[in-house]
Amino acid sequence: MPIAIRRRTTLGAGLGVATLALPSFAGIGRSQGFTPVDGVARIVVPFAAGGTTDVMARVVAHILGEATGSPFMVDNRTGAGGDVSAEIVAKASPDGRTLLLGHIGTAVTNHYLRKYVPYDGVESFAPISLVGEVANVLVVHPRFPIRSLREFVDYCTTLGPSRVRYASPELGSAGHLAMEYLQSVTGIRLRHMIYDSRSRMLADLLAGNIHVAMDNLPTCLSYIRSGALRAVAVSSSQRWFAAPDIPTVAEQGYADFEATLWWYLAAPAGTRVDLVDKLSRAVAKGIRSEAMVRKIRNVGVRELSSCPEDLVIRMAAERAKWKKVIDHAGLEAR
Repeated sequence: MPIAIRRRTTLGAGLGVATLALPSFAGIGRSQGFTPVDGVARIVVPFAAGGTTDVMARVVAHILGEATGSPFMVDNRTGAGGDVSAEIVAKASPDGRTLLLGHIGTAVTNHYLRKYVPYDGVESFAPISLVGEVANVLVVHPRFPIRSLREFVDYCTTLGPSRVRYASPELGSAGHLAMEYLQSVTGIRLRHMIYDSRSRMLADLLAGNIHVAMDNLPTCLSYIRSGALRAVAVSSSQRWFAAPDIPTVAEQGYADFEATLWWYLAAPAGTRVDLVDKLSRAVAKGIRSEAMVRKIRNVGVRELSSCPEDLVIRMAAERAKWKKVIDHAGLEAR
């Protein structure tokens, strides 16, 4: 049973992919003569200004502004893990002037973790392009007696179910789900310590009050480099550009393991297919430019792009994978 760690709370003592039908392109309207985006357009963002998602949105806004000749503003609409912003875009006019900078939650996991989601992650939108991803990292306190993933699995297996505790900053966060995925493929069972604050989680982890955590790599990287934390594995399919010395889960014996937090751009369902394609091509070209790559990687993100068709295929595969992980973990919608 997970334990929630909230403010002023003191810690005590110490997959195969299911088969799904690929979604159709019903969200993309019938092609008409192309008309550039007119007037000021906006990219609706699920999180507050200043964070990584906001940076990604501003990169995309700059790219699309340059490509279309029309300004794109960033509209930060927080709440409900992205559902507030996704609902705004789902109900917007499909004219290319209101876009969503969504993430894996709005596309996939919110639908399995929340009882009510006011949109459909597939049918309510016309997917445009992936824009970036960030890896998670399994870290341990230096006093924890393991140095590899194999040693970690053996240690947890020897102690038995729920004897080892791990922390994540939020129920249903990318770190939490990545660790649930890792447990499902390794057969270990850990006890989840849920924090309501990343800073509090890190404070307890650095102090040795909790010995294991899974969280976004950029959050932990400075502590890994200083020796305050030990990295065991990254959750990306390949070694991460900012930490090439940390091996992946996949190369340590669990082939095809991948659990990243990713972002994508989408328009409301019914947006003209030629406009969607134009925006997708603009993102693909701009996001791999030297200046944009530098800006994106400065916040710890790896740049991505895709055509709309490939984004649809990725969403379907991720929905199958994460539904299986969430079901295996026994996580109930709240």
